[in-house]
Parts: sequence; structure tokens; C-alpha cells
Amino acid sequence: MNKINGYTEEEAKAFVQYVYAGRKSGKTLTSLFAGYARKSGRAQGSVRNYYYALLRSSGNKDVKKLLKGTDLKAESICAFTDEETDRILKAILTEKSKGVSIRRAVLDLAGGDDKLMLRYQNKYRNVLTKQPERIKRLMAECGLDGGGSAESRLKEEINGLYDRLALSLKQENAKLSAVVKRLTEENALLKQQVRNLQN
Repeated sequence: MNKINGYTEEEAKAFVQYVYAGRKSGKTLTSLFAGYARKSGRAQGSVRNYYYALLRSSGNKDVKKLLKGTDLKAESICAFTDEETDRILKAILTEKSKGVSIRRAVLDLAGGDDKLMLRYQNKYRNVLTKQPERIKRLMAECGLDGGGSAESRLKEEINGLYDRLALSLKQENAKLSAVVKRLTEENALLKQQVRNLQN
């Protein structure tokens, strides 16, 4: 059998058996990909991609033989419509403007569903890379293009607070320096008076 994503026939068999046994015991594909990645030293994304590449090659007689009796299959994924894509991206961009990480935003949007979260995240990254003008348009539609990002606003607030604290501390330091000078002078006078009394 030809290699797919660098797997030898022996490793391909071991991988298929690993996934098959895991699925029979009720494990999710995501957890199996993560487990096999740890076990094999491969990246989880690479393991996932290999699985789907293998299933797409099921017309190949060697692959068919390898998968025989396992009932492993890829779940069909429906592409997002333009309306769904815009709705998803607007939700992500709105959360991002509040200072929420993309990862947290897509996880919340997916309701904790790892598979859906990954799809949302991939869609966001894909559009960000290939259609930046679409992202700008959606940000404008959400009213997010005027005030800068939440992160930049937060930095400005922190810098302003720092400047106010620095000024306040400088003023306090000047007051304390004046008090220290006055107390030093008073101390010198008291020492002089004590010396005068002793004489």
C-alpha cells in the first residue's frame, strides 16, 4: 500500500486498529486523534488529516482491505452558507472586540463542541487570510471599526492610570522630601539645644 501522509502500511494498520478499538469503546475521534498523537509523536492535526485522507481513499483496494470490517467512516460535513459564515464571523469579532481570545470565542460559540469549535476557528482563519476585506466589512457592520480593539483601549487605560500614579507618586515624594528636610532641621536644632543644656 502506498504511504498516505508518511504512514507505512504497518503503522496504517496499527492506526486503524487503534481508532477502531477506541470507537468501539465509545471514545470520540478527537480524543483518539489526541491519544494517537501522544503515542506516536505525531501532531494531532496530522493524525486527523491522515484519518480523513485514508477514508477518502477507500476506493483504493489496499485501503479497502485495511478498513474491512471496521465500519470506520467520515461524517459528512456541510459547508457553511455565506449567511452562516457572516453570522459566525460577526459573533467571533464581537467577542474579540471585548478582549476575548479567538479560541475562547469559538469555544463559546460552539457550545463546547470541539469539532464545531475547530470548524469555526478554521473558517475564521481562512477568511482572515483569504478575505481580509470581508472581515473589515463585517467589523464595520458590527460597529467595531471605530474605537480600536479592546486590547488597544485597555492599553491606553493602563498607560493613563500609570501616568496618573506616577504623577501622584512624584507629588507625594516631593511632600515627603520636604517633611524629611524639615524633620532633619528640627533634629539638628534639638541636638544643638541638648548640647547647650549639657554645657
